[in-house]
Amino acid sequence: MNKNLHTLKYILFDIFSSIFSWSIFYIFRKLIIESQKYGFQIPIEFTTKFYLGISILPFFWLLLHYLSGYYNDIFRKSRLQELGQTFTTILFGTIIIFFSLLLDDEILYYKHYYNLFFTLFTLQFTLTYIPRLIITSINNKKIQKGEIQFNTLIIGNNGEAKDIFLNIKKQKKSTGNKFVGFVSTKNNNNNSLNNHLEYLGKPSELKKIIAEHKIKEVIIALDNTERKETEKIINLLDNTDIIIKVIPNMYEILTGKVKMTHIFSIPLIQISHTIMPIWQQKIKQAIDIIVSFSTLVITSPLMLFLSIGIKLTSKGPILYSHERIGKFGKPFTLYKFRSMYVDAEKNGEALSSKNDSRITRFGKFMRKSKLDEIPNFYNVLKGDMSLVGPRPERRFYINQIIKKSPHYLHLQKIKPGITSWGQVKYGYAENVDEMTKRLKYDILYIENMSLYVDFKILIYTIIIILKGKNI
Repeated sequence: MNKNLHTLKYILFDIFSSIFSWSIFYIFRKLIIESQKYGFQIPIEFTTKFYLGISILPFFWLLLHYLSGYYNDIFRKSRLQELGQTFTTILFGTIIIFFSLLLDDEILYYKHYYNLFFTLFTLQFTLTYIPRLIITSINNKKIQKGEIQFNTLIIGNNGEAKDIFLNIKKQKKSTGNKFVGFVSTKNNNNNSLNNHLEYLGKPSELKKIIAEHKIKEVIIALDNTERKETEKIINLLDNTDIIIKVIPNMYEILTGKVKMTHIFSIPLIQISHTIMPIWQQKIKQAIDIIVSFSTLVITSPLMLFLSIGIKLTSKGPILYSHERIGKFGKPFTLYKFRSMYVDAEKNGEALSSKNDSRITRFGKFMRKSKLDEIPNFYNVLKGDMSLVGPRPERRFYINQIIKKSPHYLHLQKIKPGITSWGQVKYGYAENVDEMTKRLKYDILYIENMSLYVDFKILIYTIIIILKGKNI
């Protein structure tokens, strides 16, 4: 099961479909539209416009499909959802091409515009969707036959956990779940799954179990009395790209929280990792790269000045680097211009404060204007950070925050940022208690993430910096 190879199949067919559809459409324009306009048969000549079309349009369509999130999960595709997603993307792309390339065509009748639009849409949609339908149908058939499987872990040792396991196993068509074992929250004696699956350990060992067994899907089947344990497990797994499903209770079914995606499947709630619409995530990522690269290029003379200033005013390296915790709890190296003396943390780790004696005179200037964080754009360019997101913290402080607010782990769903809602609203935190208070703003950001919110945070950040306030 090679995910990259399967993804490549979709990409190659999308490229071929865009080339073939434009070629046929080009011939249609010559034989039908232009011939009617001029009153005689126009010879088919492949001009520069044709070659530009087959060179540029494939990348245009790949970009649209990428922004739509089509290539994200290539093994678990619903053919009905695929039909709607392909239709919407092709329609949107056809509108862009029509108004940018075809609207200035000279035509005999106004209805020819409609002919051009619907012909291009029909060709592009048909030639794109048919190969997709074939590939997806083949993949789905392989899943149903058990040829493609996803390592699955059950969390729970009660009767419901056993029923879910047996119901999934006895289905005529495989769901693709390959059960490798179960995790128990209680004593392992006389549990319901012991005769069917291997006991792998306790919830505290989840990370190790997931890594060792390459788990792709987790089914949480705990009792209603174990709600707190369920929340802890979801908090832990929410920082991964693993599919999480839980057993719904009758209240959740009656209130419409349980949405079925497969008619014959077991009723389970799938916990969504998607915080922003996929197309917004892709645009956010593109903005991060473009803005970061541009900023590093434009500010290169300023960075040279800051480097000289740091060297002349205090001994030590120009850059300060330290390990921070990023998305999914993965550590990365954060870069900043050094604003403190070299031995600033000789007595242990400590957060900076307003009148911190460890900060150099030149460092105070950089901190007030946020110039010390320009190297953060390099972290964004590398993919460790984003322009907007919760500020990255050290493991030392995260461990303390989690004791007071376990839901801090939700922040690790996304990349940390150069600026955040928490910083704009609260500012710098000088201790763990203030970090915990600032946490609610970052949680609110995650619950309301959008490009619109990102732009507002960036604008307010710039305004605050220009006013000389400390954030």
